[in-house]
Amino acid sequence: MNKLVDKYIANAKLWKEELLAIRKILLETELVEDYKWSTPCYTHNNKNIVIIAPFKTYFALSFFNATTINDSANVLIKAGANTQSGRQLRFKDSKEILNQKHIIKKYIKEVISNDSISNSENTKATTPLIEIEELNTIFKSDVAFKKAFLALTPGRQRGYLIYFSGAKQAETRVTRIEKYRDRILAGIGITDCTCGLSKRMPSCDGSHKYLKR
Repeated sequence: MNKLVDKYIANAKLWKEELLAIRKILLETELVEDYKWSTPCYTHNNKNIVIIAPFKTYFALSFFNATTINDSANVLIKAGANTQSGRQLRFKDSKEILNQKHIIKKYIKEVISNDSISNSENTKATTPLIEIEELNTIFKSDVAFKKAFLALTPGRQRGYLIYFSGAKQAETRVTRIEKYRDRILAGIGITDCTCGLSKRMPSCDGSHKYLKR
């Protein structure tokens, strides 16, 4: 149990009962409780699996990648028109969460199982080819940073690689890498939300622009 999640639930003004219900179920699975993007997030082998997403009119459990789930219960919802692999389970109260307990666990088990098979069949998912000399140099002297980068999803790794390699000067590439070091160590993608206000979690939708300074 993550202490930051304890604090998050204790301070919640909405959906507290639902937070407690879904947390209990998630902690009964193989997932590890974490706290990212200012909300509870659950991982397996350092890979993000599901994230809690409370909204005004409903409470959601969002799967980062639902492409391997056989949605036999037909309950997964596409969050937005441009959403690719992410899907949500939406609830209106804690009773609905408890009624779908077996579905939640079944779908999480499917994601974990299929991801393990995928990783064993395709090592490129965990050991991507790094073409940036400066990044490779940093990896050699900073094992923790390398491990954190390789733990990112292939899409997040690709996003960083495109941005880093876009700089023409070696010095600029190093500056870019150092600028995003903390985000990478936290498992956050270059386009992911960090303010916790995005309506398209985990992606940023520009909500941070309206934060009071």
